[in-house]
Amino acid sequence: MKRKMTAALLLFISVILLSACSASLEEEQTAAKNAAEEAFNKTPEKTNHKNEDIEYYLPFGVEVKEESPNNIILKNGSKTYILFYNPHEGTDSQVVYDATLQQKKEYEVNETYTKDGHRGFLLINNGNKDENELVAGIGGVKISTQSKTKHLSSDAATMMEIINSVKVKK
Repeated sequence: MKRKMTAALLLFISVILLSACSASLEEEQTAAKNAAEEAFNKTPEKTNHKNEDIEYYLPFGVEVKEESPNNIILKNGSKTYILFYNPHEGTDSQVVYDATLQQKKEYEVNETYTKDGHRGFLLINNGNKDENELVAGIGGVKISTQSKTKHLSSDAATMMEIINSVKVKK
């Protein structure tokens, strides 16, 4: 009986210590902002996918699941991304950013970036428990997903890397 009580106490203490070690939402949001800004400022990756309107880069493991006009559904394991593009808006456009803000009036993170005529943005809204709405975009292109808090920074970097590579065909 004493061993069971000791084991239960050790398990309880371990759970408390492990939960204290995980990154907080605020820390992950800051890391996501930094990762997105770094990816935004990098030289775009060489494109490796295309459709009739755009060319774009997909990192290893990310694949096209479905295409429809102005939307591409991407999968990476169980993660789903929605890539939206408006071929009539340039990289300096703010139309998609403004329209996204109109859909949901407030985001906990609302970062904007500018470089060489490109206008980028990162939006994060904390949803239920550990799920966050994550949206990244440049000009007339945006990508969105649901991201666990612990994956915010890696998802933000991947998404901005994809968005940064998009080239609209003329």
